[in-house]
Amino acid sequence: MTILDTNKSYTFSQISKLNIASDDLLAEYGYSFSRNLIELETYTGTLDRLTETRQRIDEILFYIDLTNEFARREVLIAPVITDIVHYTHAQLRIEYSIHVSQWLQGNLDYFLKTQTNLLVVEAKQEDITRGFNQMAVEMISLDQWEKAPAVELQPLLVGAVTTGEVWRFGTLNRQSKHITQDLSLYRVPGELEMVERLLSAILMNHRVTEDTEE
Repeated sequence: MTILDTNKSYTFSQISKLNIASDDLLAEYGYSFSRNLIELETYTGTLDRLTETRQRIDEILFYIDLTNEFARREVLIAPVITDIVHYTHAQLRIEYSIHVSQWLQGNLDYFLKTQTNLLVVEAKQEDITRGFNQMAVEMISLDQWEKAPAVELQPLLVGAVTTGEVWRFGTLNRQSKHITQDLSLYRVPGELEMVERLLSAILMNHRVTEDTEE
């Protein structure tokens, strides 16, 4: 018995509204799921905008209400994304439309491209769990996308889901069709530097491994 309706189309935003466990949802697409610690490489170069960005975020947080998505996007997410473009020279697509199938279609919030593709998804209604499900399905769409790099060129897809204040990473092993949710959470502005170093390293083709220890 399937969970998703085979006669119905789903957009990524509609997927995020479904109250379905991650493993059950991803099984619908033929992918397995687990939660684990993901060892992400960190960029070790200079982040010449870090101090300015942190000061700007710290200052404005005293004066703004972050109860709506637009505010979180403009104040917390956009500064991080534009910094990453500065550091990595990645091509940035915002609200990038993609269609793979009736179950894999919609707009990618932030799609960054160097030789490596990176996906960043804004968790709607600050729900990081359902936001992760949306991100995982979007990674599946990128795995199956006709414009995707060959598996041998990018065997692992990486995505991040964020409320603006909280960031969580995930990976998709394209050979094993397995998605891993990182157990670690990173907070902004407190861990802004770590978030920017992790995102930058991914786009600079640093190694990503999964810690398989229980």
